[in-house]
Amino acid sequence: MAKTVKIDPKIAKYGTGKRKEAIARVWIFPGEGKIIVKSSSGIEWNAREYFEREILMERINRPFVITETLGKFDVYATVKGSGKPAQAEAVMYGIAKALLEYNPEFRPILKSAGLLTRDARIKERKKYDQMGARAKYRWSKR
Repeated sequence: MAKTVKIDPKIAKYGTGKRKEAIARVWIFPGEGKIIVKSSSGIEWNAREYFEREILMERINRPFVITETLGKFDVYATVKGSGKPAQAEAVMYGIAKALLEYNPEFRPILKSAGLLTRDARIKERKKYDQMGARAKYRWSKR
């Protein structure tokens, strides 16, 4: 599917965000605050329609609110993997990295808000001879 958004490499800034199994590739460029999300199915969505919940939109806009740039940039993001909350956080991390590329003076603000530190928590692997990561099979004497 063709992109509806034209990204000019001269003015657009790029950032990659990751959270759990989710990966977001994010481009920001000067605009009026539109956020377009392309899902792994290839469909482009308005972010409010894709993420549905208001708390996820607040999370996505957090880097803009902290740096006082809300409504000054348009965002184009491709997301894949995991669920929508993790994808929203991945987009948030990607926006923070792209803002940093746009203006390096944002670094102390974003760093103190914890937006430049990747949340490295992932699902623990299942072990052999066990039901799951931690749960064991029940022991029976006879």
